[in-house]
Amino acid sequence: MSAVLGTAVATGKPAARRGFDRWRFWGLALVVPYLIVFLVFVLYPICYGLWLARHPASYVKLFEDPIFFRTVVNTIVFIVVAINLKMVFALVLSGFLIQPRWWIKVLSMIFILPWAVPSIPTILSVRFMLNPEWGVINQLIFRLTGADGPNWLNDPTLALSFSMLMHVWKSLPFWTLILVAGRLAIPAEQYEAASVDGATSWQKFRFITWPSMRTLYLTSTILSMIWTLGDFNSVYLLTGGGPADLTHVLATLGIRYLRLDQVDLAMASIVVALPLVLPLVYFMMKRLSK
Repeated sequence: MSAVLGTAVATGKPAARRGFDRWRFWGLALVVPYLIVFLVFVLYPICYGLWLARHPASYVKLFEDPIFFRTVVNTIVFIVVAINLKMVFALVLSGFLIQPRWWIKVLSMIFILPWAVPSIPTILSVRFMLNPEWGVINQLIFRLTGADGPNWLNDPTLALSFSMLMHVWKSLPFWTLILVAGRLAIPAEQYEAASVDGATSWQKFRFITWPSMRTLYLTSTILSMIWTLGDFNSVYLLTGGGPADLTHVLATLGIRYLRLDQVDLAMASIVVALPLVLPLVYFMMKRLSK
């Protein structure tokens, strides 16, 4: 200790300065690889994609494609219907899963499996089940009624509906767990006091649960919308955008143009999704800032 102090007095510099410089050097040295990875694999692809989509002619060709407007409508329907359906179910199920019963705990473990397992095998298995010729669903319909089942994925409305159901089924457990955590954060004394006052279950939800969870619910809904705009698996793995490219969403439309060797249109189809994403990001950050 005295040697360190003597060195500091002799040099006229604080002893901690040298150590701080050494730690700062190693800190920067460890951060640099992550910065390189970020620049090469994140920032560069984004900038390169924006550069490819810089020509106004690409957007003119994109807007002239009738599939693009059908895709925008599909995306809006997907977000409005699937997200609200999923979040309402999550809110209801969160109230069911917090009940202190052993069989509900077992059911909760089974309920989380769709979210825990990978998307590719689960969605493809559903696609095989919906096959009109040898799928298990049509085979069951034929055995029960003697009639052939419908061609589920050859109808645009049915195909898009099944894609939304797959999205709800796959991501519902995650958002249910988020809302379960929100319910568990509400003090139990509030419900006990409401029970003493003779409040019904609906009154407890209206005056205790919902006011306490409203911010969490709305923030989760907005965040789910942002993630759903980039949901590629639910549509592409189940329908491939078919039939006749009528079930594409903005997340899968770029693949169609890449297959047609139209890279500029593929990048433009991604850029035009920004007017949908940026307002959602703004509202979410505004709510979180409160």
